[in-house]
Amino acid sequence: MLRIWGRTSSVNVQKVVWCCDELGLPYERLDAGGAFGRNNTPEYLAMNPNGLVPVIEDDGFVLYESNAIVRYLATKHGSPLFPLELHARADVAAGEEPEGAAEYRRLVREQLRLVGEDPDRDGLLRTPDRVEKSMRWLTRGYGLSVDDVIRGAIFDEDHHNMVIVKDIEMYSLCEHHLLPFFGKVHVAYIPNGHIVGLSKLPRVVEVFARRLQVQERLTEQIAASIMEVLEPEGVGVVIEAVHLCMMMRGVEKQNSRTITSAMKGVFLDDIRTREEFLRLVHAQPF
Repeated sequence: MLRIWGRTSSVNVQKVVWCCDELGLPYERLDAGGAFGRNNTPEYLAMNPNGLVPVIEDDGFVLYESNAIVRYLATKHGSPLFPLELHARADVAAGEEPEGAAEYRRLVREQLRLVGEDPDRDGLLRTPDRVEKSMRWLTRGYGLSVDDVIRGAIFDEDHHNMVIVKDIEMYSLCEHHLLPFFGKVHVAYIPNGHIVGLSKLPRVVEVFARRLQVQERLTEQIAASIMEVLEPEGVGVVIEAVHLCMMMRGVEKQNSRTITSAMKGVFLDDIRTREEFLRLVHAQPF
């Protein structure tokens, strides 16, 4: 069982505790600054006299500093979230502020004033904080990379037929109006001696969708990144989405959909491969 030392009020300690809860890991809390279970060993007190830096012991292995602990736990215990995303979610859960967070809240408060609202009224007092955290989550793709998503999940396999993951839910923000667009992504590739874990393809989608985007570029980035990292015989990507910038403002068309595609390799060069992909994508679900 993991043992966690650190002061309960420390956001770094809270981040480690949240990470353990998210991974479903049993642990024992030892409050370095409280009355119960205080660790008074000279080694611990010399390293961490105020209890603000979390320290864990895992089967005799001792590690301290929250960022290192989150990476260690995510790697060892097979987190369904890759380490960078887990770290970002732990930061949000523990309330740790990145650089610029206070300035962002100030700008949101000023924006409320400029649209004619009173930022000091009860319902809006915490809105700047909520918006800052929400935008940090919605644009977390800037801190992620395809290498982080796929690393360790590429396997040698003599398979040369099409692999499709379809109906991947996608949510993004239009860079022109900062309004959401959302829909489904269909991804296919034909291996060339290597396959990738199926869950990694939706994660590639997340890397690029969680940024300020246009659908055309998003489609191309997903296809190009898979082509570059996996080096398959070809890649096909289709995105079907609705855009709130067309639905709740502007032309206000409620029933329109935008469909974009990006074809690489044999999906571009061979019409039969492309037609097979499009037919399977639009087939009725089982």
